[in-house]
Amino acid sequence: MRILVLGGSQFLGRAIASHACAGGHDVTCAARGLAGPIAAGARFVRIDRDLADGLAPLAGETFEAVVDVSRHPGQVRRAVAALKRPGVHWTFVSTISVYADNRIPGQRADTAPLREPVTADIEHSTEAIYGAAKVACEQAVGDDAFICRAGLIAGPEDPTGRFAYWPARLARGGEVLAPGSPEDAVQFIDVRDLAQWIVHAAETGLTGIYDGIGPIRTRGEFLSECASALNASCTFTWVDRAFLEAHDVRRWAGPRSLPLWLPLPDYAGFLTRDTSPARAAGLTSRPPGDTARDTLLWLRANNGPVIGLTSDEEKDVLAAWHARDAENMRP
Repeated sequence: MRILVLGGSQFLGRAIASHACAGGHDVTCAARGLAGPIAAGARFVRIDRDLADGLAPLAGETFEAVVDVSRHPGQVRRAVAALKRPGVHWTFVSTISVYADNRIPGQRADTAPLREPVTADIEHSTEAIYGAAKVACEQAVGDDAFICRAGLIAGPEDPTGRFAYWPARLARGGEVLAPGSPEDAVQFIDVRDLAQWIVHAAETGLTGIYDGIGPIRTRGEFLSECASALNASCTFTWVDRAFLEAHDVRRWAGPRSLPLWLPLPDYAGFLTRDTSPARAAGLTSRPPGDTARDTLLWLRANNGPVIGLTSDEEKDVLAAWHARDAENMRP
């Protein structure tokens, strides 16, 4: 089938195009072409979605499926107006950041409350309004499409460096600072598994709203499985939220952070989505150790980004933790 990927030059978009090409589909990637090369075998069309006529280079072309990964409502509205037609399967990659309640575990895509969408005059998303902007994008697409609300996406070529922190850190071995407790939940999706499912949705005509995330694992299981896959000798020192925050260890992503960590109970629902409907609809997930190993190989071959605590920052926090324990043990 003829598949148009709006994007396709970075991470998930490129993985979708690559998987579709491998499956024998005729793939066009339409983008500015600034983020990186498109997948081998795909055709590239240069567009600028911020312009009113930015999709003009696609005029007159027909596609059987369209995949859009944009976060910007203006871009999505223009794409829908220019390209969405009866008989064209439409995929919009959204996010679990659209949900209004992050505290309640086990929520499902079909019943969980959403954030209020940004107003119609908002063209571009920012980090501050990311979830609300994606709600507006979903509404622009409509309910006759495949809406895939992705969780944290991991794997080779990840430009954020978030997940990459853990295989890079575990590979060094030794004492590892682990946030919270071993029983805390972790949930993510390998970019290649998500791409495979998105192409599968186009091939089968799947529509509806789903959470595109892997199964829930405990953090202890996740770290142990990844360390084992990397043949790394690690010991884990579990440090509670109060101590981490008192020592300016930050959540989720970015400098001085422990990626994939969110404070509880505030975010008890964020990494515990019920994704059984997605699994029933064909989403599969490889073992986390495979993702960790492949991510590390990519990092080393490409000098990929790693974001989180530096080695010295981690050592300082661990030293402070052990000093506190020693002080508490004094008579």
